[in-house]
Amino acid sequence: MSYTDKMLRDDALKGKVIVVTGGGSGLGKAMTKYFLELGAKVAITSRDLEKLKNTAKELETETGGSCLPIQCDVRHYEEVENMLQEVLKTFGKVDILLNNAAGNFISPTERLSANAFDTVIDIVLKGTKNCTLAFGKHWIDTKQKTSTVLNIVTTYAWTGSAYVVPSATAKAGVLAMTRSLAVEWANYGIRTNAIAPGPFPTKGAWDRLLPGDLAEKFDMAKKVPVQRVGDHQELANLAAYLVSDFSAYVNGEVVVIDGGEWLKGAGQFNLLEAIPEELWDQLEMMIKAKKNK
Repeated sequence: MSYTDKMLRDDALKGKVIVVTGGGSGLGKAMTKYFLELGAKVAITSRDLEKLKNTAKELETETGGSCLPIQCDVRHYEEVENMLQEVLKTFGKVDILLNNAAGNFISPTERLSANAFDTVIDIVLKGTKNCTLAFGKHWIDTKQKTSTVLNIVTTYAWTGSAYVVPSATAKAGVLAMTRSLAVEWANYGIRTNAIAPGPFPTKGAWDRLLPGDLAEKFDMAKKVPVQRVGDHQELANLAAYLVSDFSAYVNGEVVVIDGGEWLKGAGQFNLLEAIPEELWDQLEMMIKAKKNK
């Protein structure tokens, strides 16, 4: 057996309907694929409908499952409500919400505009709140017996981290909401948990965060005691377990999957203090150039 192998038995999620925000690419796509392989029906959402449609078609072909693409900007509550209604119209119910949509900027905080700071807060914290509130109200109103919210946070939600202050701020809020609702909503049959991943590189996200040769120069694997970054299947295995009935007694927990990274040195991006001022200028230009393509 290997850490890249699939963990749960076949049909472990059969009969479940799952919504994955930010499911069109990266880790959201990896988790969605495994959910489909385990028998779930999955709706994936993001702002990019074309990407969602391509991902849904690809995953349905690979897994034989049912994947529904729905355009939704989680920053807007009315769009989240419309998305929920579309899922109910297509699948008849929804059992699990995976709040995976995120945004981030690597930058000295003083270089950020107020709007840039707000963008991250709105996607990560407000977006998670919007989805959790809409789905939670639905489950409570319909007296659904068992439902699950799984949030993707990060270890710097409790340690903090330089150069990603908007993200750290927003993720800390999501973690507090996770633990708070785990107590408040448990009597409605709603479990609320979180995963805090360490470095799980994805092509798009890491190219935007560390463009050019910076990803190689600041090798995240060097900070991890097990001396490697995470494999997407490892995260998918953990997520599948936490949304499955096998974890029915797990509630209000944040599970770290980072190879011991945060214990070795708090603040995932603190090492960027080694970047000189002129390199920050180059980094900013590269990020803007990628964004405008």
